[in-house]
Amino acid sequence: MDTTTITPRDRAVLRAVAAGRCVYAAGTLLVDGICCCDQFIGPRLVRAGLISSQSGPARLTANGRAVLDAAYDAVAA
Repeated sequence: MDTTTITPRDRAVLRAVAAGRCVYAAGTLLVDGICCCDQFIGPRLVRAGLISSQSGPARLTANGRAVLDAAYDAVAA
C-alpha cells in the first residue's frame, strides 16, 4: 500500500492510531472505545503493514508513520 492507495478513511484511522485513540484486539479496531464502522479497515491496515497486529493499544509501524507523514507532506505542498 502506498500513498496513492490510501483513502481519506485510512488516513483518519492512521491519525487516530497515532493519537493513541485506538485499540486492536482479535481483528477488531476500536476507536475511542467504539467498534470502527468499517469492520475490514483494521485487518487491512495490519496486512498492509501500517499498524501492529498485536492486541492492545494500536500502534503505527514504521511504514504506517511514513505513509501518514507522506500524506501530511502532500497536503502541505
